[in-house]
Amino acid sequence: MPSAIEDYALLGDLQTAALVGRDGSIDWLCLPRFDSPACFVALLGDEHAGRWRIAPAGSGIAAQRRYRDDSLVLESEWVCPEGTVKVVDCMPPRGEAADVVRVVEGVSGQVPMRSQLRLRFDYGHIDPWVRRSGGELAAIAGPDAVWLSSPVHLRRESSDTVADFTVAAGDRVAFVLTHTSSHLPRPDPVDADRAIAETERFWSDWISQCRYQGRWLGEVRRALVVLKALTYAPTGGIVAAATTSMPEHLGGVRNWDYRYCWLRDATFTLQALLGTGFIEEARAWREWLVRAVAGDPSELQIMYGLDGTRRLPEEILDWLPGYEGAWPVRVGNAAAGQFQLDVWGEVLEGLHLAREVGLPTADTAWDVQRALLDFLEGHWQDPDKGLWEVRGANRHFVHSKVLVWAGIDRAVDSVERHGLDGPVERWRALRDRIHADVCAKGYDAERNTFTQFYGSRGVDAALLLLPRVGFLPWQDPRILGTVDAVRADLCEKGFVRRYRTDADGGVDGLVGTEGTFLACSFWLADALHGAGRVVEANDLFERLLDLRNDVGLLSEQYDTATGRQVGNTPQAFSMVGLVNSARRLSGEPAMTPA
Repeated sequence: MPSAIEDYALLGDLQTAALVGRDGSIDWLCLPRFDSPACFVALLGDEHAGRWRIAPAGSGIAAQRRYRDDSLVLESEWVCPEGTVKVVDCMPPRGEAADVVRVVEGVSGQVPMRSQLRLRFDYGHIDPWVRRSGGELAAIAGPDAVWLSSPVHLRRESSDTVADFTVAAGDRVAFVLTHTSSHLPRPDPVDADRAIAETERFWSDWISQCRYQGRWLGEVRRALVVLKALTYAPTGGIVAAATTSMPEHLGGVRNWDYRYCWLRDATFTLQALLGTGFIEEARAWREWLVRAVAGDPSELQIMYGLDGTRRLPEEILDWLPGYEGAWPVRVGNAAAGQFQLDVWGEVLEGLHLAREVGLPTADTAWDVQRALLDFLEGHWQDPDKGLWEVRGANRHFVHSKVLVWAGIDRAVDSVERHGLDGPVERWRALRDRIHADVCAKGYDAERNTFTQFYGSRGVDAALLLLPRVGFLPWQDPRILGTVDAVRADLCEKGFVRRYRTDADGGVDGLVGTEGTFLACSFWLADALHGAGRVVEANDLFERLLDLRNDVGLLSEQYDTATGRQVGNTPQAFSMVGLVNSARRLSGEPAMTPA
């Protein structure tokens, strides 16, 4: 069975990622990209679906593990009766091909070790043809070719490639797994020790740009490294998470593919990157955004592929049982075709933020924004699915309307302060009309709270964002009432659900429940801070930090009943929330036009 979600550490080469359990098993790896079919998919099944475990023979989990400084070089250490051994894992930033480097180091005694590799291409569906090539093993199936090299003897046992060996103090035994397209020649082999050193140097050089110097320096730097690791370097796109179909409720059906780029994340991510000094990453993300949304503004999507691909058809992999039986397993995401009005506002706000901080931009960026604004003028009154991608009926979601307001507000500011061309008087009037509409139809005076949608009896954690975009001040009585309503209705053990799945007759059209949403919990910390409740904000933030696993990772959600992380992992939205909240609670200037 796969490990607990919080027991996985991340490896990455800026084009894909692997998850390594405390038992030394890589249970998830897609090659050559984040969104490619996985060759190790034990995470969504069992060891027969593909994995690579290196650990002491017969031993369980590592006694301790850590990343080397601020890198993605992982060290896992086992203390056994025979002695102590360490496994060092990394994926060097992509060169000619994708490589996974694993080095076994003897610390003391003499420890019997085992490497057990089972490659299963196409999400565990295809058993490759494996042959010996010189001193290596080569595996080929369809478009994929993989080589495994090591100085120890590699042998075949059924569908596995196995090596049994013993390491004594001072010994170093290296394994290198290399992937490329099957029609290409074998890439030049990498030297394991050099690859580890170069990986450490890359991450050390990268994180040295970090300008954050607040109270939570180590936590912020780790979150930024994870965010960078979820970046697809060739295009600058940032995936929402490294995995698909990790359940939002253990054993449930809310299992989605998050290996794509969401427009809703754009502004939050730009705030995190720009606010901590990572200008080049912010520029690359902004340029990805402009390319992805270019075209007919009526066809704007909520998410795109790593390279801006629009078609992300959803299908079920019926041969996989799912993580701990949470089925179905999905690849692709049908929500890409949803109408979510807030994304127009998110794009406009994100591009405006980039302009505010002086990121150079081409003339086409304003042309794209003008086209988006034209669409909003004619469609802001349309119902939509809201930012949470509900699969129920379209509604007039309050957050969606407010984000439209924010997009129009940023356009007015762009004309007034940056001298750009546009019908500013018309936009001012539209901005005021939307504001009045939301306050009249999306606010419940009796309960002193904004509601999830017009006429709703429920609330939504996204309402915590209203002051962030400047719709109302942080200490406006209506905002304070909304914060209290969210805490009363959506909090479980202090952490925040996105919304009640059973409110208003079941707003999202799905069965089952989900955990508390970590990004929303960071938003509550921000809202408490904005309301002047600084001690409560800091206490909540510290509790959220305690939910991170032993190497600083957060998934999408947290199950308060079981005390476990749930949802896809690691989740960029959660790590971005950590960075932005740390900056706000540290008193650093907010990276927002509001």
